[in-house]
Amino acid sequence: MKIFYSESLPDYASYTFNYGIYCLKESNEELSQILSKGFLPYSGNIHLSKDIFYLARSLRLNAQHYKETSENRRVQRKVAHLDLHFNTYRKEDFDRNPQFDHFCQNYARERMGGNMPPERFDFVYKNSTCTHITEFTSMEKTIGYLLSAQGEEFLQYWFSFFDLALMKEVPIGKWMMWKMIAHAVEQGKEHIYLGTCYGTKSLYKVRDFKGLEFFDGYGWSSDLTALKSKCKSDDQRGSADDLKAAEDMNKYLEALLDL
Repeated sequence: MKIFYSESLPDYASYTFNYGIYCLKESNEELSQILSKGFLPYSGNIHLSKDIFYLARSLRLNAQHYKETSENRRVQRKVAHLDLHFNTYRKEDFDRNPQFDHFCQNYARERMGGNMPPERFDFVYKNSTCTHITEFTSMEKTIGYLLSAQGEEFLQYWFSFFDLALMKEVPIGKWMMWKMIAHAVEQGKEHIYLGTCYGTKSLYKVRDFKGLEFFDGYGWSSDLTALKSKCKSDDQRGSADDLKAAEDMNKYLEALLDL
């Protein structure tokens, strides 16, 4: 793996000179290490010939602290009548057929606002970071898919696709994420990575699951009060970084660096 920096817009008024932080994956054996450093797979440019990851405020579940919540049980009651099941396949063993592509792309058109055209979906599917496909069924009817990256000690929940009619009736997305988390914990995986966590809309993950940590740019933190505060202030964030925006920069440094 190679970490590199890409210069972004400067803001002289606040002396803030930003850099995007990226990681080049050189083999899938590095996936666990890359994810543990807070990086997530980048798929915004389908013409990339290399596997690039970006550093972000990402979220993961620490299996040591996982436990079922009342919200998980509520969701299970909501879907109990559907007799839901799932099977996970290594990508090389999965039968990719037109029905699969149509299902996923139909969801993408309706729910992803044009951000997942067929070309990007194909790019993600073929990317070496995508290692497994999970199919969710109800009475032998497909109701969802998950594209994920998995290793012996981790699962990265990458892109999921749902039955559009069903998701209007029951919280199928919540059930799928919960079941994949619980299954990963049962398999002995140490961490389950759940993508970025920005804005108040992303806080449903924080409400639904126990054992969560977020990457704060310095390391993994279990201070969910701080995470909620960050998410609530995202829409009002200015150009200054957190250090310069702090009410007391000295106290911020002391807390961050344990001085």
